Amino acid sequence: MTHPTPSRGRRRAPTRMERAAGRAAALQKPRVVLALLLLLALTCVLLLDGYLRAEIGGDQRVRTGAGSGDVPDKVLDGGPILTFRGGRATSVSVPAKTIALTFDDGPDPTWTPEVLEILRKYDVPGTFFLVGSMVSRHPGIVRTMVDQGNEVGIHTFTHIDLSYQSDARVKREMEQTQLALAGAAGITTTLFRAPYSSETDAIDNYSWPVYKKLGADGYTSVFVDTDSDDWKRPGVSKIIKWATPKDGKGAAVLFHDAGGERSQTVAALPRYIEKMRANGYTFTTISGVMGQRDATGAAGTPRGGIPADGTVGASSLSGLQAAHHTATGTTLYEGRALIAAVAVAEWTVPALSAGLIVVGVAVMGRFAMMLALARRHHRQRNRRRFGWGPPITRPVSVIVPAYNEKECIAGTLGSLARSTHPIEIIVVDDGSTDGTAEIAESLGLPNVRVVRQRNAGKPAALNNGVRHASHDIVVMMDGDTVFEPDTVRQLVQPFADPEVGAVAGNAKVGNRDTVIGAWQHIEYVMGFNLDRRMYDLLRCMPTIPGAIGAFRREAVLGVGGMSHDTLAEDTDITIALHRAGWRVVYQEHARAWTEAPGSLGQLWSQRYRWSYGTMQALWKHRKSLTDRGPSGRFGRVGMPLVVLFQIVTPLFAPLIDVFTVYSMVFIDLRAALLAWLAVLGVQLLCAAYAFRLDREKYRYLLMMPLQQLAYRQLMYLVLIHSGITALAGGRLRWQKLKRTGEVGTAAGVG
Repeated sequence: MTHPTPSRGRRRAPTRMERAAGRAAALQKPRVVLALLLLLALTCVLLLDGYLRAEIGGDQRVRTGAGSGDVPDKVLDGGPILTFRGGRATSVSVPAKTIALTFDDGPDPTWTPEVLEILRKYDVPGTFFLVGSMVSRHPGIVRTMVDQGNEVGIHTFTHIDLSYQSDARVKREMEQTQLALAGAAGITTTLFRAPYSSETDAIDNYSWPVYKKLGADGYTSVFVDTDSDDWKRPGVSKIIKWATPKDGKGAAVLFHDAGGERSQTVAALPRYIEKMRANGYTFTTISGVMGQRDATGAAGTPRGGIPADGTVGASSLSGLQAAHHTATGTTLYEGRALIAAVAVAEWTVPALSAGLIVVGVAVMGRFAMMLALARRHHRQRNRRRFGWGPPITRPVSVIVPAYNEKECIAGTLGSLARSTHPIEIIVVDDGSTDGTAEIAESLGLPNVRVVRQRNAGKPAALNNGVRHASHDIVVMMDGDTVFEPDTVRQLVQPFADPEVGAVAGNAKVGNRDTVIGAWQHIEYVMGFNLDRRMYDLLRCMPTIPGAIGAFRREAVLGVGGMSHDTLAEDTDITIALHRAGWRVVYQEHARAWTEAPGSLGQLWSQRYRWSYGTMQALWKHRKSLTDRGPSGRFGRVGMPLVVLFQIVTPLFAPLIDVFTVYSMVFIDLRAALLAWLAVLGVQLLCAAYAFRLDREKYRYLLMMPLQQLAYRQLMYLVLIHSGITALAGGRLRWQKLKRTGEVGTAAGVG
């Protein structure tokens, strides 16, 4: 069939393939953006999780031994409550026979609820200085705390020593904790206690400016009179003893409801409350102390508001939460958003961790399986006594589908002309507009026929070639591929076995001297050919590469030829042949040199088509899972392996890299780096063995670390992009890649 020549002076109408490619390009962009957004969202979740756990931006420095010459003596010698009303520093002491129970470092999901239950049981209020990151992770505990009548204050967001931090960092620590409180309990607070602080005489020249700045912002800084030192876990008796003020003095007493194992604190607290009540003490909050001072005009004996029994219970706390303010407007909504984001992170990170374990086991299992089966395959097929049967010497048909291959077609046909096996060459020109057909005819090579058709796509071109083939074995190749002289002879020998319906050859990257080419070269040798050895022995080969494959003509016609249903016509027909009962094998000695994409854009387009087409083919042949007998082997063995190793594992494989970076930045740089190097070492071992089997030069493996850092990430994005397209039910037509014709014979690629 002859394609009509466009009229001169009239703009040529785009071909069917060009129109489809244009539509596909328009559809790709939003899906690429969505794939990138998914990875960005995952990164943000991990960053948030790291920040919440003080593993990013954490600062473990604690200042000691600094001078205090800039701090007023009345502050150093004053009470534990420091205000800056009217811009003047004022200390407030706890009245005699009064205890303000304070708890630091919470909320903790284990110990804080137990402390709250004790306070509820004894009808005693407490003032909890909360770490913002813990508030955001356990908002329900904070709601219970506030609803029960307890008071809360800020203990920074990440529990750092603020004396080392910039004004911006101090402001951020306070604002983020306020947002967490707003989202958790709908409140904000004016109370603050600095991490690592103790009594007022420990204020130094570095922390004093921080307290003044926070005081100017309306915060009341709270210190301690008596420290239980329960964090040292000295025993219940000592905790009670150290928490007891002397000579009937009032005190702000420090306990901890988080930050470690607090069973001794929980055991000591009821006994302490009972002891102090027996000694005539009352319990109040920090706001309660402030209220008593305001009522008396001084830090003296309160003039009312205390029940006759001397205890301020949770049921009468309205005035004892004066530091609380109802969160409204932007603060409230931003706080709720923070709590929601943290909830997502709290669910996502454990799920990702579990996924990482599964992926790690699958990846290492795949490596072990590939190495073992590839070694067995190589030894089995290279034994002297191995043979498929009587040598195949009869002529075969070689089909070359071509669409605008003017740069490559001469090299392709020239390599076929040197074949040591008798062949006929059928060039199917798929509506080329660059003179491909004319170039093929002008070469004057023997046994070459050019068949023209309207532009209909590669599957149609291959089917047309099969119909025109004169022989019972057909070899299919790409128009940009170069065969070695012995390739066809090697490729067709397995057909001596009557069970064999198709043979996959060994595709090689010809343009491997660029960075992108070297990366693909490693992938072809290790990822494709090592895999094919494994699948061959398991009798579930999923794909015969379009660059080099051979088929029984009757087998191709028996399954309906190359299908237009998917973008991966090579995978589609391979699975169809399995289901028809044919055996598909791999012939490592039949080598073809193909031109791999030379740019990231071209590579993306090719791999997107491959991965999406594979998903289409697997879905199309999903009923193979229930096929019985030999025809069901692919469904029972091949389908699960392909789904696991080529879709599921690669989709989750970025977890390895993401968690490696997470661990390096947030946890243990050395351990994470060693783990990553160990995985890379296993991959290098597999790649080196694959290169040995294919007799390739090891120098290309020097590119493998960079391949893992850059190229592999691109492949992940491509697969995610394909998965989104598949889930969205999108369709993409076959696309033509730009070729340069730079690939030569085996002697020329080195």
